[in-house]
Amino acid sequence: MPLLGKYYVPGLYVEDHAIAVPTDWNGANPADVMRSGLPKSSKDVDDGFPPTLSLFYRVLCAPDHVHDDLPLLVFLQGGPGGQCPRPLGPDDDGWIAEAIKHFRVVLPDQRGTGRSSRIDAQVISGMGARRAADYLKLFLADSIVRDFEYLRLKEFDGARWVSLGQSYGGFLTLTYLSLYPHGLAASFTTGGIPHVPADAAEVYAHTFPRMAMKTRQYYERYPQDARRVAAIADRLAQGDVTLPNGDPFSVRRLQMLGSDFGMKPSFERLHWLVDQAFTGGDGAILPEDDESGVTHADHAFGQAPAALSTGFLMNVLARTASYERPLYWPLQEFIYADGEMERPIRWAAQHELERHPEFATTARPLMFTGEAVFPWMFDEDSSLRPFKPAVELLMEDTRFGRIYDADRLARNDVPLQAAVYHDDMYVDSGMQLDTLSRVGNSHAWVTNEFEHDGVHHGTRVFRRLYEEALNRGDLADLQ
Repeated sequence: MPLLGKYYVPGLYVEDHAIAVPTDWNGANPADVMRSGLPKSSKDVDDGFPPTLSLFYRVLCAPDHVHDDLPLLVFLQGGPGGQCPRPLGPDDDGWIAEAIKHFRVVLPDQRGTGRSSRIDAQVISGMGARRAADYLKLFLADSIVRDFEYLRLKEFDGARWVSLGQSYGGFLTLTYLSLYPHGLAASFTTGGIPHVPADAAEVYAHTFPRMAMKTRQYYERYPQDARRVAAIADRLAQGDVTLPNGDPFSVRRLQMLGSDFGMKPSFERLHWLVDQAFTGGDGAILPEDDESGVTHADHAFGQAPAALSTGFLMNVLARTASYERPLYWPLQEFIYADGEMERPIRWAAQHELERHPEFATTARPLMFTGEAVFPWMFDEDSSLRPFKPAVELLMEDTRFGRIYDADRLARNDVPLQAAVYHDDMYVDSGMQLDTLSRVGNSHAWVTNEFEHDGVHHGTRVFRRLYEEALNRGDLADLQ
C-alpha cells in the first residue's frame, strides 16, 4: 500500500495513500485489470488520454485502534465532483466520530477531485471541445465505482467493506450494487437514493416545486428579507454590478444562493448575508429607511438603494463560484445519464425553469433556485467558462456508461439501510422510496428531523443506521 504520510489530527490517526487506476476503464472489470496489469503508456489505450490517473485516499481510525484489526468502511462522497472530508477532528463531521468506534474508515477522493488527478478549468481549457467532453465522461459513476473496487482488491486484499454514501454517494452505492455487489458487506445511504430508471427531466419536475416551497419558508421565517432581497435584485437589474473577480453579478446569480436551502442552518446563513448587503449608516436599504415598516420618505423597490458592500459581494462570489468544486456544475445533469438514452438531456433544469414564471428575475418576492445548472452559468462564471464547449456537446450526447442494473438491484442480497429525509430538497423522498421498493434487501428509515446534510450534524444519523443493521444481523460477518 503506497504510503505518502502518516500523522495525527486531534482525535484521529491518519494515513495518506495513492494508487494508479486506468483513466478509461472502457467497461473492463477491476479484477481483470488486477490480473493483466495497468496500461503502461498512451500506446496501450485507444482514446489518447493519459493511461492512468492517480487515486488518492486517506485511512482514518481512532488513536486507540491504530493496531486493531477493524472492518473497513468506505465513504462515498456527495457531489458530483466532491472531494472527501478533511476533518479537523472526529466531531468535525458528525458520522466520523461514531464510525471510528467500529471501523477503519477509507476516504477516497473521487477521480478528478481533491488530490486524485484534480480537474479544473486550467485542465479543460487545454483541450478541444470534443476531447474535453469525452474526458469528462470518464469522471462519472461507472468509472468512480470501478476505481473503488480496484482499490479494494489491490490495497485491502479483497476484503469486503461497508459503504456509506451521502447524497451523490447514494447514487454511487446503487452503481456499486449493480456492478460489484460481491465487494460490499453492507451499505448505508443518507439522502441519496436516485430514481431508477434515471431521468433528469423527471427529477427537476419534482425539484422546482420544492425550491419554491423552501423560498416561501425562508421568507416566512425572515419576512423582512423579502424586501431586502428585492432591493438587491432591483440594484442588480441595472446591469452594472460586478463581483470582486470581475464576473457580472446578475439577478439569476443572486438566485443561486438558494442552492444551500436543503442544508441546516441555510436560512440563517442567507439571512445574515443579506443583513450586511448595503453600505452606509446603519445598513438600511435606503438611508432614510429604518426598516421598521414605516419609511421616512415614499419610495418603491425600483428606486436606487444604498450601495452593495464589498464584503457582501465577496461572500456571494465565494458561495456561487466554482473554484473549489470545478466539476460540480459541469457534471450536474449527467449523473442521470445511464447507458444508451432515447433522447439527450439538453439542459433539463432550464426547460423546467421556463415552466415556472414565479422564478422570473422580475418576480417579487424573488424566488431562489436550488441544485440546478443553467446555460448562462457558463457565460457569467469565469471559473466555468472553459467548460462551456464540452458541456454543450454533452448536452446533445446520448451514449454514456451504464450505471444501474435494475434486474440485479431487484435480486440484491447486500443489506442496504437508507436514511430518507422526508423534506429533502435535493433528492425527492417519494422517488427514493419508489426505488427502494424495487431493491432487494433494502430498508428505509424515513425522518423529517433532518435536512439533506443530517449525517454531518452529530452522530445520531449514522448511529441509527449502524444499530439497525447490527440488530438485524446484517453486520454479523464483520464481528
